[in-house]
Amino acid sequence: MEPGSEEGVPHPLEPVSHERTGGRKDEAYHGVRTGADRLAAGLGHSLLDGRRLGLVTNPTGITAEFRSTASVCAELPSSRLTALFACEHGIRGQHQAGVRFEDEWDERFGVPVYSLYGRHTRPQRYMLNNVDTVVFDVQDVGIRFYTYLSTLLYVMEACAENGKSLLVLDRPNPLGGLVCEGGLLKQGYESMVGAWTLPIRTGMTIGELALMANEMKGLGCDLGVIPMERWERRMEYGGTGLPWMLPSPNIPFIDTVRVYGGTCFFEGTNLSEGRGTTRPFEWIGAPWLDGEAFAEAVNRHELPGVYAHPVYMTPSFSKHQGNLCGGVRLFVTDPDRFQSALTGLLLLHEAKSLYPEHFEWLAPPKAGSRHFIDLLTGGDEVRSAIGRRDGLVRITDAWLKESEEWKEMRRPYLLYS
Repeated sequence: MEPGSEEGVPHPLEPVSHERTGGRKDEAYHGVRTGADRLAAGLGHSLLDGRRLGLVTNPTGITAEFRSTASVCAELPSSRLTALFACEHGIRGQHQAGVRFEDEWDERFGVPVYSLYGRHTRPQRYMLNNVDTVVFDVQDVGIRFYTYLSTLLYVMEACAENGKSLLVLDRPNPLGGLVCEGGLLKQGYESMVGAWTLPIRTGMTIGELALMANEMKGLGCDLGVIPMERWERRMEYGGTGLPWMLPSPNIPFIDTVRVYGGTCFFEGTNLSEGRGTTRPFEWIGAPWLDGEAFAEAVNRHELPGVYAHPVYMTPSFSKHQGNLCGGVRLFVTDPDRFQSALTGLLLLHEAKSLYPEHFEWLAPPKAGSRHFIDLLTGGDEVRSAIGRRDGLVRITDAWLKESEEWKEMRRPYLLYS
């Protein structure tokens, strides 16, 4: 199979058979080695030798033997770890979503930890004074609005502006590297939840995206990537043999990652996206929502590879804290056919159509700023047109077209077959 090739994906509004496919295609694959694994095994690189290193990482920066990448970098014989950088959720994964935090000192390694999710979202000159090469090792989920991708792009820009090098230790895209989904982010809607013209589901690894962005954005970053060994595009995380470390507090399982590309849209509404429940992003609900009626409306569309089941929950924090909510949990019955972004569109459409007196888009945080749903979906089309059948079809068709365009755009930068 050539890099980036895949089987055709059916239009999500056409009824499909519920017949399930055979076993997962990646079940037989094991023994993938990440960039961090290869570094720990003694692989050298010109961007490391004799350099002072600043490391962007979090708890997902571990090897197959559960060594932290910080420990690996601190023990490199020809380099010196001089700084750590923390993206959203903190260097230890200790902060909830959206919690801003400041710089701190790491006692174990005796280096500063600079926050990239506080007063600053990109490295400042003072943070890089004692750094020659920034090493990036964070497990991404392959979804545009997951903020680690934005942090990667901001770090690349800062390195280019300050004459520093960047070395990305590549990691798997948890959902594989074949499928791309969703429309491209429109100019003027860039933010921390979408820093560049990407589709919602990229179908790329962080190393591949770094190479692509560096050339297409003309960043001029002195960039290196340590690629993985034995990873293939059709391989999901469960087939890699690597330990799964939750990348953030509300993405505990691969099942969460699978639906996140669509249910995260509900962060821009007054429905709960499942934060504060045991199934964040797999469940959505609200006190005024009838779970049975909503599930029936969603399942009537016979979306490929997914079933909505009524479930009632009481979030312990975040939206509707302490209130019993009707809702639905999504069960992905066929991962090869399931389309998260387009399923999320359909869920928004039904929620707005069935509950026009209750459903609301969250207001912009301040005058003149964007609605959060616009930042998540990459433009204002969803907010202005969803809830009408013609609007749903128009957006769906546009997103399918743009995701196909993205597959061709990304092709020259794919590192794996």
